[in-house]
Amino acid sequence: MQIVVYGIGGVGGYFGGKLAKTNHKVTFIARGRHLEAIQKNGLQVKSIYGDFVAAPNSVTSDVRSIETPDLVLVCTKSWQVSDVARDIKPILEENTMVLPLQNGADNADKLMEVLGGKHVIGGLCRIISFIESPGVIRHKAFHPQVMFGELDNEKSERIQHLKKIFDEAGFDNLIADDIGAAVWKKFLFICTISGIGALTRSEMGGMRENPFVMDIMRQTASEILLLARAKGINLTQKDVDAVFEGIAKQDPHTTASMQRDIMEGKPSELEDFNGYVVREAIKYGVDVPVNEFIYNLLLLQEKRARSKY
Repeated sequence: MQIVVYGIGGVGGYFGGKLAKTNHKVTFIARGRHLEAIQKNGLQVKSIYGDFVAAPNSVTSDVRSIETPDLVLVCTKSWQVSDVARDIKPILEENTMVLPLQNGADNADKLMEVLGGKHVIGGLCRIISFIESPGVIRHKAFHPQVMFGELDNEKSERIQHLKKIFDEAGFDNLIADDIGAAVWKKFLFICTISGIGALTRSEMGGMRENPFVMDIMRQTASEILLLARAKGINLTQKDVDAVFEGIAKQDPHTTASMQRDIMEGKPSELEDFNGYVVREAIKYGVDVPVNEFIYNLLLLQEKRARSKY
């Protein structure tokens, strides 16, 4: 199988690195010093489950130089997905699968707007990892898992085949019974913690110890649940409860990726998290005052960050 991993950060680096150790032909799309380091030394992955070095068949920044892929893993930030779709569109063939693995609720929608529906598979992943230095990925926490499925939840032949590929790579993977609900369950968690984490600039342990902050997070999650129900997504109060059970178990030093980006003055996924909730709430007539508050306060920093890039 010809596999392209677009974006070799924490997500693409770990799962792409695992795929690169199989007999499948794997190409990494990377940029700058990270690209140069991988070309020279391979991709070094430092993992809680054991370090490894992956040597993909090719590493490039030029999508036009790539052979037609059977599978594209999109592992960029959510705000980059539409640009990625336009970039890869010329190299796709009729049966190419495109699987987004980043945070956010509407990544499959963004891909379909550019590529149409036949290529796109729903997906998400669970991992805490990041670029430690050029050519080096640090997997810090979480048991890595990819969850995926057809957008209509059909257990198709290509989905079954994709599971075999992921099994060969040796990472935990699961065909979702309801991929839409699965994506929203993760979105519920990540959106609940990211915005307030960015505002407080605090680690998970500090936020857990503050009853006022925890109440704000509960209100954030409750609003997302209302929106999901309005959109016909199969989320329940049990899913909200599960989010806070997860928060209670998090390492006290945990921070969210959107939070880290905002704190470092980088463009973030704010528009894809709280911003998305605010925009969709207007469409569906749902009141989300807490998400609106968080979004508009962080938007000032987001605009400053984007003016520099």
